[in-house]
Amino acid sequence: MKLNVPDYIQAIKPYKPGKPIEELEREYGITGSVKLASNENPLGPSPLAVKAMTAAMERLHRYPDGSGYYLVEKIAAKLGVKAGSIVLGNGSDEIIGMLTRALLQPGDEAVMTEPSFLMYEIMVRSAGAVPVFVPLKSLFVDLLEMAGRITEKTRLVFLNNPVNPTGTIITNDDFERFMKSVPEHTVVVIDEAYIEFCSDPDCLNGLSCCTGDRPVAVLRTFSKAYGLAGVRIGYGVMPETLAGLLHRVRQPFNANALAQAGACAALDDDAFLEKTVSLVQRELEFLYEGLEHMGVNYFPSEANFFLIDVSCDADAFFEAMLRQGVIVRSMVSYGYPEYIRINAGTREENKRFLDAFQKVIKQMDPGQEGGGK
Repeated sequence: MKLNVPDYIQAIKPYKPGKPIEELEREYGITGSVKLASNENPLGPSPLAVKAMTAAMERLHRYPDGSGYYLVEKIAAKLGVKAGSIVLGNGSDEIIGMLTRALLQPGDEAVMTEPSFLMYEIMVRSAGAVPVFVPLKSLFVDLLEMAGRITEKTRLVFLNNPVNPTGTIITNDDFERFMKSVPEHTVVVIDEAYIEFCSDPDCLNGLSCCTGDRPVAVLRTFSKAYGLAGVRIGYGVMPETLAGLLHRVRQPFNANALAQAGACAALDDDAFLEKTVSLVQRELEFLYEGLEHMGVNYFPSEANFFLIDVSCDADAFFEAMLRQGVIVRSMVSYGYPEYIRINAGTREENKRFLDAFQKVIKQMDPGQEGGGK
């Protein structure tokens, strides 16, 4: 097959999804595996969301509401923003794609941290634009350096807060200083996929920054704290002028009917959200204490995940943990060759992780109880 494919498309490294749990169990001869690799909600979805989606299944022969009217109105009321400033997406990933399609042309630039969420780079390159990478500084976003990399070609700046994969935060004061360096032609995207888990009062809340015509777009998702990763629903909040541009490139039925029904119900279930956040914070402390007991270095987080220094090849550690029936995330591809990342699970899952972790640490270095340096 001879295809005339642009060089900038050929240069994209495709996203490599993980294998289904069932296939991993078959390959490794394990059962009852525990998955702590994708930052998912250990409690599952809200019962109210499940009930709403079950009811919505009776109408699957109808197209979903292309405007997402009821969900948009509910988000607007919940957050205290204008309905016209909200854009729904098939996960917040799709909002990233809309932003790049609407705002980038070949040769434009987009500044982002390294490492960061892979979809920023993929979407920027797919528009023929150039990603400009700024390394994290001691696991934190280096806003001063990011400001210094903005040029007349910069159309987008991508920030995530709390930061994936490190769990650190951007403070309000640091962000306001940063924004003084951002020109009017540059839109700052604040990805807040994990904001519901953050307890630090100094943490930036992007919704306070995207008022009026300020060039700020905030992304949020129902995949994490709300437990709806499987139906793919997220949204962006931004100036209405920018939202209007995104609606020009948005597919007409991009938010499916089950997702809209589930998200509406999830927003009503404050008790479930509080239960989720409390569990995550409690279980993170449990995991921290277990690792401290083993003398292992870890990095506290304001998200539902955190990094662990295993002091050996993280890919090999991932494989060894998999043979114990515990799925973690190696950070080798993120530039941290001796770190893994895990999300907080249930108490039973976390105990299973700690037991497996201790066994694997001993396998990797029989003379060392823990993995710390």
